[in-house]
Amino acid sequence: MESTRKQLIELLEKEEGHISGQQLSQSLNISRTAVWKHMNELKKDGYEIEAVQRKGYKIVSSPDKISTNTLQWGLDTEWIGQHIYHYDQVESTQEIVHQMAKQGKPHGTVVIADEQVKGKGRMARNWNSPKGKGIWMSILLRPNLPPFQAPQLTLLAATVLAKMMDAHKNICPQIKWPNDLLVNHKKVSGILTEMQAEQDQIQYVVLGLGINVNQDLNDIPQDLHHKASSLKIESDEEWDIHETVQNILRLFETTYDHYIEEGFEEVKHQWEHYGYRIGEEVTISTMKRTWKATLIGIEPDGALRARDSEGDEEKLYSAEIHWGEGGYHA
Repeated sequence: MESTRKQLIELLEKEEGHISGQQLSQSLNISRTAVWKHMNELKKDGYEIEAVQRKGYKIVSSPDKISTNTLQWGLDTEWIGQHIYHYDQVESTQEIVHQMAKQGKPHGTVVIADEQVKGKGRMARNWNSPKGKGIWMSILLRPNLPPFQAPQLTLLAATVLAKMMDAHKNICPQIKWPNDLLVNHKKVSGILTEMQAEQDQIQYVVLGLGINVNQDLNDIPQDLHHKASSLKIESDEEWDIHETVQNILRLFETTYDHYIEEGFEEVKHQWEHYGYRIGEEVTISTMKRTWKATLIGIEPDGALRARDSEGDEEKLYSAEIHWGEGGYHA
């Protein structure tokens, strides 16, 4: 059913004028009654369909709302999003994709929800995911990579989101190590990467993306106003969530394919280009000591690299980093 609906959408998309029910029936190898039923399902999604006797069907307009059909309409990708599952409300898109991975769903499967009631970030932190205001999405990946390279996928995803945001004239994103996207020093997006692996091979990765898109200030909890924001607040305009999701998927596919073919170097370069406080002196605290150092980049294993005043370099996997009067724990 899912593949037939997708093929139907592709046929309608390619045809500038009307396409006959007979032609659709033959192309899809289904009855004309089945074609009619599929058209009715598209109408339920909000598509306006013109049916003219002796001419056939034509899509007049597409709906604003997000659905499996609207997301796949015009999504010209090779593997990502070929299987998209949309839900009005879920506890967590991450958990659904874990279940799908164990059921054998393919590489590039996408789960997206209008609302999450138990969204989560790193270290089991809660993630506020209000209905219709953001992008709450998880992607199933089955990379042929050893487990130690899994952190590179988080860094890759961060560069994809940064480039997507950077294409907007009023947005200047930065990546706060290792997985937060900031605009004007406030968090607008987070990434959660979870993996199932054997000793020498990744079985699958679930990559979760949470993006605050169209929240107004009163949609954000008051105690987070100083450190959280949305793309709408920072750009002073509404974003098309449907278009934004498709842009992310297209960019992710090309970036991921290049990474698999060419390695981590370009991802590293892009990450450091957008890296928050890279090249600046900060105060670093660990359980053992506190010192001043300059953040200079990232390592292939996801570690943050810093250089102290003596010129000695250190890789950081967990540290508290301070600048000005505030700080963050990474």
